[in-house]
Amino acid sequence: MAALTATTRKTSPPGIPANGAARKLLALALLAAVLVPLAAARWSSGTWPEALTVDVSAPLAATSDWIIDNRDTHPLFLHFLGHVSNAVVLSVRAVYLALLAVGWAGVTAVSSLVAWRVAGVRLALGTAAAFLACGLLGMWVPTMQTLALMVVAVAASVLVGVLLGLAAGLSARMDRALRPVLDTMQVLPAFAYLLPVVLVFGIGVPAAVLATVVYAAPPMARLTALGLRGADKEVLEAVESLGATARQRLLTARIPLARRELLLGLNQTIMMALSMAVIASVIGAGGLGDRVYQALASVDVGAALAAGIPIVLLAVVLDRVTGAAGARLGREPAPHARARWAYALAAAAAVAVAGRLAGRLEWPDGWVLGIAEPVNRAVDWMTDHLYSGVPVIGGTADWAGHFTTWVLDPLRDGLQWLPWWSVLLLVAVPAWLIGTWRTALTAVLAMAAIGVLGVWNASLDTLSQVLAAVAVTLVIGLATGVAAARSDRFARLLRPVLDVFQTMPQFVYLIPVVALFGVGRAPAVAAAVVYALPAVVRITAQGLRQVDPAALESARSLGATGGQQLRQVQLPLARPALLLAVNQGVVLVLAVVIIGGLVGGGALGYDVVFGLAQGDLATGLVAGAAIVCLGLMLDRVTQPTERRTAKGA
Repeated sequence: MAALTATTRKTSPPGIPANGAARKLLALALLAAVLVPLAAARWSSGTWPEALTVDVSAPLAATSDWIIDNRDTHPLFLHFLGHVSNAVVLSVRAVYLALLAVGWAGVTAVSSLVAWRVAGVRLALGTAAAFLACGLLGMWVPTMQTLALMVVAVAASVLVGVLLGLAAGLSARMDRALRPVLDTMQVLPAFAYLLPVVLVFGIGVPAAVLATVVYAAPPMARLTALGLRGADKEVLEAVESLGATARQRLLTARIPLARRELLLGLNQTIMMALSMAVIASVIGAGGLGDRVYQALASVDVGAALAAGIPIVLLAVVLDRVTGAAGARLGREPAPHARARWAYALAAAAAVAVAGRLAGRLEWPDGWVLGIAEPVNRAVDWMTDHLYSGVPVIGGTADWAGHFTTWVLDPLRDGLQWLPWWSVLLLVAVPAWLIGTWRTALTAVLAMAAIGVLGVWNASLDTLSQVLAAVAVTLVIGLATGVAAARSDRFARLLRPVLDVFQTMPQFVYLIPVVALFGVGRAPAVAAAVVYALPAVVRITAQGLRQVDPAALESARSLGATGGQQLRQVQLPLARPALLLAVNQGVVLVLAVVIIGGLVGGGALGYDVVFGLAQGDLATGLVAGAAIVCLGLMLDRVTQPTERRTAKGA
């Protein structure tokens, strides 16, 4: 193996670096040799200099005051934004009243019968059990509130996403214009979407729905464009040869050929909309998310769990039903399929009418199982027996305290001690190594913008939590992904666990970590690790499984052991997938670390929550802008360009 590797190395003239990475490092070293002495002489302190800070709080406060003062009188609000807000409120209320009018029996019957026709009896029974569990937990009305908001938000997200996707799929120029916008929108944490809509629409359902639409529309747009661009060229040429117009080609060929991508986009939009609808409880969305938010604010783990379980059940049901619908595309319809649909809908309508005639529209109070008190008693027992003082291993509070003292505090203090210009240099190095000078410039400018906004130390605090969570995520995720790639049995056992974890909204991860670790930065990091793990594990396992079998066979023929095959063949050839796993891990970790501000994570997440809770939109907007910049920087530092990825492959 060593001889084989040596023969593939390229020679280069003496004194010249052998590869592009070394040349980039040499260029950076020369640039640093010139600029670092100048920066050290001018700015010797670690923190961002006040002279380079722009105070935007006064203009933002003035803008906020102007919007509040003119919301009821200015033509922009009266004749446009006001109508948008009213339309959203009326739509959500209409869907909510319709769900209540159908009653719990009708909603359960309709949902189960749709699941049966789409995915079979097993998923139908699971759907019925999920909705019945929502009622048994006493969360039927909040569940309907969340579902009503979801229906309106998903419909609007699909409409916006399809229109943008059509534009990008049919026009290369529009695709180039939209791609950076959609890229940026997809790396931003969900919290960053709340502040602008609150500024315009205030606290309430309209702001929650519109924030959800902005957050959930990008995957629909991207997958629509992907499906349209990937349509079979021969089919399109055949349709064009028949004299079809551009509109006819779109409706009869392009869109039908892109059905699978469209349904996948719908699935992703539904999951992201549910996640955002729960988070939007912070700005008055109501429903299940509000119950979780209020319970976490008072550290009532039992009440949070009672509202969190229906969220998870809704997520799993919606994911499975839409996924099953996508898997059925292309199959021949069963005989008498339309008649069976008619019978199913008639049966559901009969159940709804029977419930209404029996006066059983609302879930009976006598059928509610209160789990809050038993769960809180269990948490109290854990606090008394597992938080601290456990022989040998210590308690969960001890673990959280040690992680904070030994990892988070030194990492935060170290980053804040570094001179600001050295942080920019550390950002530029990996961004340029895996990308281009444009990538490095974007990352450096995004990081510098954080300093200009005056939240340098808080951003470094958030960055320290992200780095610690990413390190833990990668250690566990890469090891688990390697094990799943090398063992089919382990992969099968792991798949349902990853499926459930990937469908759970971000908010729900805060509940178990608060129960185990209390509040603070360590619980926020723990929630981020659990949230990001499934994506890292899946991408790693898939990348290793897709390594060329011929390369593995060649290594085995040379006598390589399993470990040598992994280190010298699989990991190098799977480099693009591993880099993607790192990138996705970083983006997902950042999203939950920010939400960790709700449970004592501090830093930028706390500033956003404080700004929303206290109406201090200047503080919240500045923190939100810093989150955007931090997310953009981390994405550029960990995302290789297409040219670089192809070269590495």
